[in-house]
Amino acid sequence: MSTKDFVEKDYYKVLGVPKDATDAEIKKAYRKLAREFHPDANKGDDKAEERFKEISEANDVLGDSKKRKEYDEARALFGNGGFRAGPGGAGGNFNFDLGDLFGGTQGGGQGGAAGGFGGGGLGDVFGGLFNRGGTGTRVQPRRGQDIESEVTLSFTEAVEGATVPLRMSSQAPCKACSGTGDKNGTPRVCPTCLGTGQVSRGTGGGFSLTDPCVDCKGRGLIAQDPCDVCKGSGRAKSSKTMQVRIPAGVSDNQRIRLRGKGGPGERGGPAGDLYVVVHVDAHPVFGRKGDNLTVTVPVDFTEAALGGEVKVPTLGGPPVTLKLPAGTPNGRTMRARGKGAVRKDGTRGDLLVTVEVKVPGDLSNEARDALEAYRKATAGQDPRAELFQAAKGA
Repeated sequence: MSTKDFVEKDYYKVLGVPKDATDAEIKKAYRKLAREFHPDANKGDDKAEERFKEISEANDVLGDSKKRKEYDEARALFGNGGFRAGPGGAGGNFNFDLGDLFGGTQGGGQGGAAGGFGGGGLGDVFGGLFNRGGTGTRVQPRRGQDIESEVTLSFTEAVEGATVPLRMSSQAPCKACSGTGDKNGTPRVCPTCLGTGQVSRGTGGGFSLTDPCVDCKGRGLIAQDPCDVCKGSGRAKSSKTMQVRIPAGVSDNQRIRLRGKGGPGERGGPAGDLYVVVHVDAHPVFGRKGDNLTVTVPVDFTEAALGGEVKVPTLGGPPVTLKLPAGTPNGRTMRARGKGAVRKDGTRGDLLVTVEVKVPGDLSNEARDALEAYRKATAGQDPRAELFQAAKGA
């Protein structure tokens, strides 16, 4: 907003007080209007938010005796946008572009109209009044706090998805002061950042960095009478329990972002995000490799040697039957398609079945005799012959 706009604004009219109003009357009028048009009390009402900004801007000037004096003197120079000629001028009012003066035009106009302000123009005069040489006061919306939480799921819940309750603690608008930080609900706009919550600092070479304002801690508002509960911050610790849907197929230590489920914003600002770190308990039978589930199935020697059909358990469903080829070696992995974890697109991975040949610890006499007969029948076969041959070749 230009300095010309500020000068042409009637802040007394904005607050509904006469020009000779006392400081107490101005303060009272501001508090009444601020409570009525505060964004927290008029969520989603853009007109109320604009009105609140206008009221805060007016109070920032009229509520400060020095700024009010400079404002009154500046207003006295201009009548309805026209410049009043100084001593020796042509008399009466005439209109011209105020931007010339604010831009630093030298004095010496008609009848010395601009005389007495030096080479800096009127911008230097109004720069002290508005702190930023004419930058308007804007109380900015403030985004809510991001929250991080943790949840532990069973193996099956992680694969299939689950809705779990989460108890979260965050900084929310203080209920005692309705998030204003002020006992009376009438904070003033921060004079340092003019309500933006940020200040810029030069780094040299024409560059500048923006940092949170240290005076208002990034809020853009400063409590005139700090709230006893939040100590003027406008924020207080809030706990709530909400039901959160964890999507199917999450893995251990995965971090999920839920947009807009974090701490509430201020002055119409958006809510923060919720980050959930998922921990998954181990399963006694199944494991996981990406979108695939894994399982180890024991088979006896005759099944591995002669082949056959084996039943394999699945997670949460009926078992499947796999055909075991004759001569299946220990450690061989077979695939049961579509019996794995749920993917993002709704399809499923596979179940990877690893064969483990079990050697019996106790043998009956009949079994022992049968194995002795097998050993005699295969006496000419050396399973380690290739091993020694390869060792010699190396």
